[in-house]
Amino acid sequence: MWHTDVLGTIGNTPLVRLNKVIPEGLPCPVLAKVELFNPGGSVKDRIGVTMIDAAERAGKLKPGGTIIECTSGNTGAGLAIAAAVKGYRCIFTTTDKQSQEKVDVLRAFGAEVIVCPNNVAPEDPRSYYSVAARLNQEIPNSFHMNQYDNPANAVAHVETTGPELWEQTEGRITHFIAGAGTGGTISGTTKFLKSKNPTLKTVGVDPFGSVYASYWRTREFDEGEIYPYFTEGVGEDMIAGNMDFDLVDDYVQVTDIDALQTTRRLAREEGLFVGGSCGMALAGANQWLDAHRGELTEDDVVVVLLPDSGFRYLSKLYDDAWMQNHGFLERSAALDADQILSMSKTQRPGVISVTPTATLAEAIGEMAAQGISQIPVIEDERVVGSLTETVILNKLIAEPEARDQPVSEIMSAPFPVIPRTMHLEQLSGYLEQGPGAVLVHDAGDEHYQILTKSDLIDALMHVR
Repeated sequence: MWHTDVLGTIGNTPLVRLNKVIPEGLPCPVLAKVELFNPGGSVKDRIGVTMIDAAERAGKLKPGGTIIECTSGNTGAGLAIAAAVKGYRCIFTTTDKQSQEKVDVLRAFGAEVIVCPNNVAPEDPRSYYSVAARLNQEIPNSFHMNQYDNPANAVAHVETTGPELWEQTEGRITHFIAGAGTGGTISGTTKFLKSKNPTLKTVGVDPFGSVYASYWRTREFDEGEIYPYFTEGVGEDMIAGNMDFDLVDDYVQVTDIDALQTTRRLAREEGLFVGGSCGMALAGANQWLDAHRGELTEDDVVVVLLPDSGFRYLSKLYDDAWMQNHGFLERSAALDADQILSMSKTQRPGVISVTPTATLAEAIGEMAAQGISQIPVIEDERVVGSLTETVILNKLIAEPEARDQPVSEIMSAPFPVIPRTMHLEQLSGYLEQGPGAVLVHDAGDEHYQILTKSDLIDALMHVR
């Protein structure tokens, strides 16, 4: 059996029992609804196709039309996938808070992306909400999906997510725990589940800095609750039309540090490579379950919805330097260049180099003999240039006869020269730039040792 197109693969995501990242001694299973298995990597694939189908039926989206939406990234991907299949143009607005990976994914699907400032009010003309609304007015044959107020958002979960959870748990689900942004996931899923089991409890999880938890408690909009936070794609600074607070039985709040550290634990301890809103949902679930463990029995079944994949957060929460710089991760022990060299699998007494007068063919021969992919150019104990496989390959493709030219006519800028005491964090910055290698200066003489990204990886694999 096969699907007629990729849209047929949306939904029916797995339910996975969590074993290591939940409070000890709970009498009941805690299951994760793992939405990264959708084709676009998130739960928002469900609403993308549903909202487009609804707009087509209503005559609001016509052939050759343009889809406009403000998105934190995941809804945009869901819309872009469906648009690619159905032949629509997409223009998305997002905020500068979102990871670059999210923007790159949208552009990979052929969408146009406009990045707007995050720290402005929703009604500000610069906000991603306002820019999307303006574009809808300016562009003929366009339709603003407006996931926040579009009822098809919640309908997608009434029709898919809720029924899947009911079937997968054989009707045994008693607790549903999820974060909320537009409100469609938590409201639509809960609406279906409570139609089957009115005693089911839904617990909302909110980041500090969002208004939802406060609004649920008081039904008053408190601007004092709003402040910037790092966890992406969840919480709001306004009340979305799809958010039905009457369906939620309790609300908890989670800090950025708990959300992001729990996300990393999910990857390292459960093998679930998910995004920050997933860690936030689980951190909130753990908080609530620990506080209410006396009410739980072995007949209960708890489901936590994990909305997306970790691949869109590689440059942020999965990057140690980013986490450390924002205070979410303790800095590593004072690992320096000297220690990294000593831990490297490649042990050489000194740097392998060539002179500027050597031919490119001679340099290639030396690199092949030593099994290295980059080599410094040294003259009179002074570093004057560098060669890498990439530079050599590009040169030979353009000029095959270049193999007989002297290295001085081909070489790139010298590798940076660093002291042996340079700390890991600063060193990694050097390795991320240019050819990905540095020369470590030997104290007391003019000899060098080369240190590459591979050396750094080798060292970090042995650090506990």
